[in-house]
Amino acid sequence: MPSDKLVQSRARALSSPLRLRILRLCLHESRTNKEIADILDLNPATSLHHVRTLVSNGYLAAEEARRGNRGAKEVPYRSTKQSWGTRIPDAAPMLVDTFLQEIEGLAPQEIQVVRLGLKLNEENQKELVSRLRAVIEDYAVRDPDPDGVATSLFLAHHLDLTGNTPKDQ
Repeated sequence: MPSDKLVQSRARALSSPLRLRILRLCLHESRTNKEIADILDLNPATSLHHVRTLVSNGYLAAEEARRGNRGAKEVPYRSTKQSWGTRIPDAAPMLVDTFLQEIEGLAPQEIQVVRLGLKLNEENQKELVSRLRAVIEDYAVRDPDPDGVATSLFLAHHLDLTGNTPKDQ
């Protein structure tokens, strides 16, 4: 079992929307630091700091170096998918920020959104979340489709404080 210090270090490594975006970029395709920096419009030194943090915590793996356009050595990185099972304390605001950054610039028709209000007791809330997690987990562990297109899913479940009256609470 990992030490508390290692668990904290790994959780901190995932506590940045930018690092989560880097992991997403490297999930289905290996990318060099320069490619990551270009896609995210970052200074390569800034990108490299985040890449190194992810590598040192086991979330990105360096692949065999290759030669770039001008003959320079480039190291491609690939997500290890280890972040999927890592718990991040108080992650909700950071995950929402990551989601908003990832959809920035997309046209409304490029985002499929479902919003639903429910009134469920604790048992049915747990069942709903459990069933949704099971479906998501099934897809998370699948190999990517060779002819697939990279997509993302963001799901949030929360109490609707505006829908509760004093007698409901």
